Amino acid sequence: MPATEYVQIDPARGSFRVNRKAYADPQTFDAELERVFDRCWLYVGHESELAKPNSYLTRTIARRPLIFSRGADGAYRCFLNICPHRGAQIARERSGTAKSFTCIYHGWSWNNKGEMIHLQGADGFCEKFNSCGEVDLVSVPRIDSYRGLYFISFDPAIMSLSDYLADAKEYIDVIMDQSVADMEVVGGTQEYSIRCNWKGLAENSIDIYHGPGTHPSYIDYLVNASPGVTPDLSTAQGYVRKLSNGHGVAQYYGPWGRPVADWKPPLGEAVREQVEAKAQEVEARLGAERAERVTRQSFNLLIFPNLALLNIHAIAIRSFQPVRPGYMDAFMWMLSPKDDSEEMRSARLNNFLEFLGPGGFATPDDIEALETCQVSYELSSRQELWNEVSKGIPREDNEDWMDEGHMRGFWAQWNRLMSGEAA
Repeated sequence: MPATEYVQIDPARGSFRVNRKAYADPQTFDAELERVFDRCWLYVGHESELAKPNSYLTRTIARRPLIFSRGADGAYRCFLNICPHRGAQIARERSGTAKSFTCIYHGWSWNNKGEMIHLQGADGFCEKFNSCGEVDLVSVPRIDSYRGLYFISFDPAIMSLSDYLADAKEYIDVIMDQSVADMEVVGGTQEYSIRCNWKGLAENSIDIYHGPGTHPSYIDYLVNASPGVTPDLSTAQGYVRKLSNGHGVAQYYGPWGRPVADWKPPLGEAVREQVEAKAQEVEARLGAERAERVTRQSFNLLIFPNLALLNIHAIAIRSFQPVRPGYMDAFMWMLSPKDDSEEMRSARLNNFLEFLGPGGFATPDDIEALETCQVSYELSSRQELWNEVSKGIPREDNEDWMDEGHMRGFWAQWNRLMSGEAA
C-alpha cells in the first residue's frame, strides 16, 4: 500500500482517518526505519549525562547500538557500538568512564575520539593498514545539540538541527528558562516496554483528549488532595496545535502543582515558600507574560518522530524506540535545575514518579490502553480498519485543547517521508 493511501481526508464530511495497517504491517515498519528513522534527527541524550570528559553511555537508537561519548577534549561524539573487525559489541556497560574502548573478541582498541590506538597482532597486517582510518570507530554522520539536548542523524545531508526543530525550539526554551542554572538529568532512567506500535505512544504523548477517561483515579486523587480545586479537565484553558516538521504541542493550565512554580496542596507545605519564591524570581527575570508561560502553563511537546518533552508535574524526557511493528522500548528521564534545594528536588521526584512513574497514576493506564489498541491493529492484515482522528477539523486554525488536530501534522510528515521526500 503506498504511503499516501494510509491516510484518508474528506473535508466535506469532516473526516480524517488513518489505516490501522500503518501500525502493524511488517513491510511498513521496515520502510519506516529506512525512510523516517534514518532521515530525521533523533534524540540521544542530555549533556548532563556526560558531565565529565571521558564519560560515555551506550544507547540503542533506531535499532542501532551506539556509544554516546564525551572525549578527553570535552567534545561530544557518537559512534556505532560495533567493532569494525568482526562486528562484536565494544562497550558493554550502560555507562562509565573510559579513555579508550577495547573489543573483547580480538583486543583491538580505540581512544574516545574513535581513533584506533592498538591493533592486536599488528605484524600480521600490511604496513599501511588503517592508513585511511577504515577501522576507526564508525561515527554517526551528524550530531548536534540544542539547549543541552543532543540529537544524532544517520542522514549526512539532513537540514540543520535548528531548522529541524523550527518552532518547537520556543517550547524547549520555556523549559530551559525555568532556572538561571543549567538543567541536569536526575534520578536515573525509567525503562519499560509496550506491546504497541511506536506511533501509538507518539500520538498519546500529546493526546490530552484521553485524560479524563483513561486516568479517573488521578482525578479522584486531585479532588481529595486539593480542596477547592476543581480538576475538571474539560474546562481547562489551553490548546493543541501542529508545529513544523511533524512536531506538535498541547499547552494548557493543569490542576496539579508544579515545582516551577505553581504551588498546590499536593506539593506539600514544606516547599510552598520555595515554590512561591521561585515564581517571583522567574517573573523578575523574564517579565510577567513570559513568567506566566514558564511557571504556570503545562505542555506536552512531541518532537517528530519519537521524542516527547513533558513539562507538566515535572520536566520529563521520554524517548521511545521501535523494536517490532507491535513492540517498542520506552525510556524516561527527569530534568531539574542544578541549583535545586534538597526539598525541591525531592518534590520534583515525587511529582514525577507519582504521575509518570512505572507505578504512577498515568503510565500503567496509558500502556494498558495502547496495548488494547494494538490488538485491533493486528487485525489489519485480514480486515481493513481505520483510526478516526477527525476531532478538531472544524477548528483547523483555532484548535481547542482537546483537538486531535496536531496529529494531522505528524501524519503529514510521516506520509512525506514514507513517500520518499527529503527530510
